[in-house]
Amino acid sequence: MSRQRKIALVGNPNAGKSALFNALTGARQKIANYPGVTVERKSGRFVLPTGEPVEMTDLPGAYGLDFTSPDEEVTAKVIAGMFPGEAAPDVLVVVLDASNLEQHLVFAQELLALGKPTVVALNMVDLAERDGLVLDAAVLAEELGVPVIPTVAVRRRGLAELGEAIASAGERHAGPALTDLGATERRVAAHAMASAAVLSESKSHRLHASLDKVLLNPWAGPLVLLAVLFVVFQAVFAWAAPFQDGIETGVGALHDAVQGALPESLLRDLLTEGVISGVGSVIVFLPQIIILFAFILAMEASGYMARAAFLMDRMMASVGLSGRSFIPLLSSFACAIPGIMATRSITDPKDRLTTILIAPLMTCSARLPVYAVIIAAFIPNTNVWAGIGLQGLVLLALYIAGVVGAMGVALLLRRTVAKGGASGFIMEMPKYQMPRLKDMAIGLWQRAWIFLRRAGTVIFTVTVVLWIMLSFPKAGPGENQVDASIAGKVANGLAVIVAPIGFDRDMALALIPAMAAREVAVSSLATTYAVAAGDDEEEQAAELGDQIKARWTLPMALAFLAWFVFAPQCMSTIAVVRRETNGWKWASFMLLYLFGLAYLAAGATYWIAVAAGL
Repeated sequence: MSRQRKIALVGNPNAGKSALFNALTGARQKIANYPGVTVERKSGRFVLPTGEPVEMTDLPGAYGLDFTSPDEEVTAKVIAGMFPGEAAPDVLVVVLDASNLEQHLVFAQELLALGKPTVVALNMVDLAERDGLVLDAAVLAEELGVPVIPTVAVRRRGLAELGEAIASAGERHAGPALTDLGATERRVAAHAMASAAVLSESKSHRLHASLDKVLLNPWAGPLVLLAVLFVVFQAVFAWAAPFQDGIETGVGALHDAVQGALPESLLRDLLTEGVISGVGSVIVFLPQIIILFAFILAMEASGYMARAAFLMDRMMASVGLSGRSFIPLLSSFACAIPGIMATRSITDPKDRLTTILIAPLMTCSARLPVYAVIIAAFIPNTNVWAGIGLQGLVLLALYIAGVVGAMGVALLLRRTVAKGGASGFIMEMPKYQMPRLKDMAIGLWQRAWIFLRRAGTVIFTVTVVLWIMLSFPKAGPGENQVDASIAGKVANGLAVIVAPIGFDRDMALALIPAMAAREVAVSSLATTYAVAAGDDEEEQAAELGDQIKARWTLPMALAFLAWFVFAPQCMSTIAVVRRETNGWKWASFMLLYLFGLAYLAAGATYWIAVAAGL
């Protein structure tokens, strides 16, 4: 009895292989693991139109036979017949995404160069036509030298024709001699073949192609990305100002109402100096956070964020990382915790470790209130050029400083404790589309709620505890309350350590609760100055920015900003690092190097600013 023929579905990720496999095999499937690996093996029985039963295997998605991940390794070994007890497939069914043909043809050429009997399934042609792209399968078949069958797996279109092509595939072999082509030559050939196969395309499809020529250009693309980021940070200050003024007015009115309604007591001081001054000083930055996330969500929904990741891959490769690290690092701009958890998708363990260790250097949204209050206090609200504000430029510079610092640390780590080279990275570009207002609104509401929930829980709790530590024991006659308090005595001890980098006692005190949540540094300063003001109503009524400006010098303010660019994030982040690295070794290492980096950066900033006469 002759051996049952084996058919393998192979192609790039997201080509629709699984949908095609399900349509062909139905419920006649088996799922197991390949020997020695955790990658799933999906096989099923398919009956050809001739009545011949064959075994069909759905191979993991891959971008090439020179594997860089466990999935790609399994695919390469199955095709080569390198798994013990498992014969190589008799026929390859190469599945291509019709709407992303050029990218998928690169791997298809590598498969055709093997010389195995091959059939091409041009899948998802309906989606390509919906997007304005009509392809000629006959032209593509002539270019490739093998049958090309248009299919729509989810609607079972083209399955009979595909079965017939598989049945007769044993009678032919791949036509073109592609074995001598390198990666660059294959990409050039893929472009030529994809262009030749196009029967017609809509204006929108041509527009999208034109946009990619600019946005993915190695010279123009980074300039566009920098311009987009520039607009974002200008908007964070310019657009948020009216809303912030409204919130500040509301917080001030609530402060005055509570102070007027309650008699002088510890409860009134707790509510006015602790809760309202502390928590209110953080809530006022909600409009800036919403504006920042509005831009981020719009870039994700429009398809531009993936293109930014592609552009960043070149820079990351120069420091030993790949574009796979971009998404976790990008997530860390919102919060380092989901960013660190997202590193689970990085297959190289040293690449993953490096990404985890530099994720806290991405400027999370919790740092924005700290940046905003200092910038507003010391940087004039003036235009450098027409419509270009100095405050927005300084904010952009702080974000860039975090990214540059992260890349420098990554380069050092990849040459020392996490030694290794950059791994390959290929990603598919999503289609351009207009962001849906409903989705944007839901995303912004979720971000706003997370921020307000932190203000109502973590920040509220830390602020109340700090107020208690600032209020007791009570100062004697002629003694400053902050100096007499428990918190003041702790801060005086820490101030000795941070005095060389320009920090005073109040700044030192703000660093301690900031380990619970970065934005607590703002509420800490507000609470400290409210307690220090005592019964001076005029000083109590002054905005936090005015109080900081009256007490700090510009070198001190710049040093404080430099500290928060590099200092470790909240303790929750440290706990996640411990969990993701299975111990305290790397979490402790991260704490030490970030504190050291923050101390050096703040000190250098302070003394350079002093030397410059600022």
